Amino acid sequence: MTSQERWQSPIAPGISWYQATSGERPTYPEMDGSKTCDVAIVGGGYTGLQAAYNLAKAGVSVVLIEACRFGDGASGRNGGQLGTGQRWWPEELEEKVGYERSRALFDLAEAAKQHLLDFATDHQIDMDYMPGQMNVAHKESYRADYQENAEIAATRYNYPHVRFMDKAETQERLGSTRYHCGVRDTGTGHIHPLKLLIGLARVAANAGAQIFEMTKASAILHGSSKVLIETSHGTITADKALIACNGYIGNLEPITASHVMPIRSFIGATAPLDQYPDVLPGGEAVADSRFVVRYFRKSKDGRLLFGGREAYTADNPRDITQHIRRQIAEIYPALADIEISHAWGGSVGITMPRQPFVREVMPGVTSIGGYSGHGVMLANYCGKLYAETVLGKSADLDLFKSLDVPAFPGGPAMRAPLLFLALSWFALRDKF
Repeated sequence: MTSQERWQSPIAPGISWYQATSGERPTYPEMDGSKTCDVAIVGGGYTGLQAAYNLAKAGVSVVLIEACRFGDGASGRNGGQLGTGQRWWPEELEEKVGYERSRALFDLAEAAKQHLLDFATDHQIDMDYMPGQMNVAHKESYRADYQENAEIAATRYNYPHVRFMDKAETQERLGSTRYHCGVRDTGTGHIHPLKLLIGLARVAANAGAQIFEMTKASAILHGSSKVLIETSHGTITADKALIACNGYIGNLEPITASHVMPIRSFIGATAPLDQYPDVLPGGEAVADSRFVVRYFRKSKDGRLLFGGREAYTADNPRDITQHIRRQIAEIYPALADIEISHAWGGSVGITMPRQPFVREVMPGVTSIGGYSGHGVMLANYCGKLYAETVLGKSADLDLFKSLDVPAFPGGPAMRAPLLFLALSWFALRDKF
C-alpha cells in the first residue's frame, strides 16, 4: 500500500476508495511565515481553489490555506453526483421565491454544470465522468410529483433531459424492486471527486496562487482597512478574504457557524459487481426521495459506491461498514454479503433551507458554504463567481446572497442536539 493509500485524514473517518484510485496526490508546503496579499482564502476545497485559480490567472495575488491536505474535506470525499438545478426541485423553489428567481437560479446551476465539464476538459483533468442520474421515489404516493417534475423541467425551465419512469422501468434500470417510480436525467452525470480536486489544486498553483496545506486558521480579524488571518505559521494580511470551510467551519467565524451545520455522511465501496450485471446496467447515479437521502452509483470499474445513514449526527459510527451494508441489502438483497473494500465518511455543510449560505460576515470578508449535499457543481461555480465579484466582472453571486438563509435555532449549546432530534424525526418519517 502506497503512502497515498495509507494517509488517514485527521478530520474525517476511513480511507476512501477515491484515495486508492486517484493516482499520486501531490503534497503542498505548510505556510512558512507571515504573508501579504490581495485576497486570502481559508479552505482548500472546490470553492477556495476555484476562487484562487480565477483570481490568480487575472493577476490578483492570492494566499490560500488548508488546515489538512487538499481533498481531506468534502470536496475529496463526496458522492460525486452533479445533479441538476439547486437542492430543491425548481417547482418547489418557485413556491418560495417565485418563477423569475427560481428560473435564474436554475439557469445559474446549469451554467455551473457546463463550467465544471469545460474546466475539466480545458485543463485535462480526467475526473471519470459518467453520464446519467436517476431520482427515485421510495413511496408510491410521490408518483404525481415525479410526473410533474419532468413536465415542468421541460416546459417551464427549458430542460428537456428529464423523463418520468414508471415502476417497471425504474426497477429495471436500478436492478431493484425497492422503488416505485422516478425520473431519469440524461443531462447530468457523476465524477471521481478527488481526481477533480487534485487537478484543481494543480491548476491553481500553476496560475500563481500561493497554496498551503496543513496550515490552520485560528482567527479572522478586521483591523483598520485590512483583514488579518492568524495561523500557527504566521499572519496573513489581505485586502479581502474568503471563508470557504463549509462543514468544517468549527469556531473560526461565528456567523457562518450559526448558519452552516456539519452533519456526517458515509460511503462504502463494494468489490466490482461483475457477477451482478442487473445492478444499475446503465451506469447512472441514483438519489432517492428520503429526507435522509440514500445516494449510490457505479464507478468506472463496476463497483457500487453507496452513501447514507439512518440518522445523521456530527459523530462517527464505530463501524461504517455495518451501517452501509444494511442499507445496501435493503435495496439489493443479493449484495447482502458482498465485500465492502473501502468505507469512509466526512462532514456535509447544510443550511436550514438547504440553500447555499453566501454573506459578507465582516468588512471585506465573504463566507460561502452550506451546499447541503449539492456542492460538486455549486461549490466550484461559487468559487468562480466570488473571483468575478472581486474582479468586478459579474454580480451573479448576488443571486445566492439574496436568499433567505436563517440561522439554526438554539444557539451554540443547543444547535447540535436540536439538529440530531430533527434529523432523527425525519429519518423516522422516511419509514412510513
